[in-house]
Amino acid sequence: MTGGPRPRGLLGLLGVLGLALTLFAATPALAASYRYWSFWDGTGGTWAYATQGPSTARPADGTVLGFRFAVSKDAGDEAAKPRAAADFDAACAGTAPAAGKKRIGIVVDFGLPAEAPGGETPPQEAPRTACAQVAPEATAAEALAEVAKPLRYNGAALLCGISGYPRTGCGEPIADAEPKPPASASAPAAPEAESDSGSENSSLPSAGLFLGIAALLALGSATVWQSRRRKR
Repeated sequence: MTGGPRPRGLLGLLGVLGLALTLFAATPALAASYRYWSFWDGTGGTWAYATQGPSTARPADGTVLGFRFAVSKDAGDEAAKPRAAADFDAACAGTAPAAGKKRIGIVVDFGLPAEAPGGETPPQEAPRTACAQVAPEATAAEALAEVAKPLRYNGAALLCGISGYPRTGCGEPIADAEPKPPASASAPAAPEAESDSGSENSSLPSAGLFLGIAALLALGSATVWQSRRRKR
């Protein structure tokens, strides 16, 4: 029989590496995107991702707001903008001003069929445009409720459904394996996420996992060094 026993340090390092690989293999796949209602501000005639949620934003008279149901990876994803123009005049031309009220243009885009949750279909293909006439202090959520009931919220006051769509779900992560809408159909590449859409990092591996692996690798290296030192 040739060769002596393997150095303890090498065995220790191999064990550490095996453990690290096991931990990586056990880590769940990262969610690529989220399915949710995004919220947009159309001030100035162009869509910009809203900096507040609809329950706290208090739009001024003459504002146009957009809501788009989409599969999106990042808050403010350009491909997840409402597909109708941010045009207040087009939304409110048929609604005369009224004393003690403000007019808010509302665009509701139910998204593409490919973005719909399983078993559901968008209520209509084209975006819906309406004019909400509400009290001066009304929030964006109140303006939306004026023209697009019923609205559905979760326990964290996250806007989950507009005009009853979708029936269930609220900002859920979409696994990598789930087919995504083609880019040619203006679908998002992928909240909250919007300010109300929930955390985008809920499915990410914890930082503690990677720190733990780094510590184990450092320990393995120290074992090898000690083994070599004893041989000197």
